[in-house]
Amino acid sequence: MRKLMFLSSAVALLFSVSSVAENIHFPEEFVPLQVGERIIESSLFSRVDDLELAPGTYQLRLKYTDLYEDDYDTHEVVESEPFWVDVTIEAGKNYTLVFNRASNAISAKAFAQAPEVSLKTKDNPLAVPLETISNSELASAMPAKLAAAHQTSLLKPQVIKPIAPINGKGMPSAADMLDFWWQQATPAQQKAFLEKVTK
Repeated sequence: MRKLMFLSSAVALLFSVSSVAENIHFPEEFVPLQVGERIIESSLFSRVDDLELAPGTYQLRLKYTDLYEDDYDTHEVVESEPFWVDVTIEAGKNYTLVFNRASNAISAKAFAQAPEVSLKTKDNPLAVPLETISNSELASAMPAKLAAAHQTSLLKPQVIKPIAPINGKGMPSAADMLDFWWQQATPAQQKAFLEKVTK
């Protein structure tokens, strides 16, 4: 009897904890990188489309990345530098990140320079614009170690380049993808990779 009561209490606690978290859904053009100091692990094969957060206010680090067709056979990847936004999550609401998608690569590059995103709930047709956190506000709000890492990422040049040629299966070539991901890596990640492949 005691085991049954303990087990039912544990299950009730599990469901009550999971029901406290609210969901934010991200469109494929946005990658959530961080919630406060917590880094979100994702990759090409395990993309994060949804985050569950308890009600409260958070700072989210996001990155915009989109693919536009140039000509018949070439595509161009347009990306923003990672940027931070303030998000307030209310109990009992699930959210979707929304934005006005550019119709061409030129407009997308302009958007990437100053991304504007909003949060929308299913029960409200109006989206609430999210405030982008300036670098000075971020530096004063973050611990010194995290702020230094963020400043280092600001020095990295923006990568906006076509991924071509496309192979016969409609996918970028392996060499182009390696180059693309090398450009996305931090200097520490590049160094670790070089040490791994030269052993």
